[in-house]
Amino acid sequence: QVQLVESGGGLVQAGGSLRLSCAASGRTVSSYVMGWFRQAPGKGREFVARITGSYGTTNYADSVKGRFTISRDNAKNTVYLQMNSLKPEDTAVYYCAVGFTIGNMPSDYPHWGQGTQVTVSS
Repeated sequence: QVQLVESGGGLVQAGGSLRLSCAASGRTVSSYVMGWFRQAPGKGREFVARITGSYGTTNYADSVKGRFTISRDNAKNTVYLQMNSLKPEDTAVYYCAVGFTIGNMPSDYPHWGQGTQVTVSS
């Protein structure tokens, strides 16, 4: 069983940056898809970005394209989400997840972290 622990969330002003980390343990995740999702109050869980294991191919939601960058360090069994030019609408709990198939739906990812809060003030 893989465990995921997110960190790096916090309060930031609009236009600022944050870097989220997701450390995996219990299993090497280098060959699996890693995804970031977010959930704002009263809303469903929303796809943010993903990165494949084999070639590191990335995919982003339109709402974050050009501002967020997903990356992974397989030696550290860790995936990152660099978030720049943050907007108040980026405020949410951010979750990382491990998937065994390439997809953008929460149901594509069987293992999840506990989440980290990101709050962007205007």
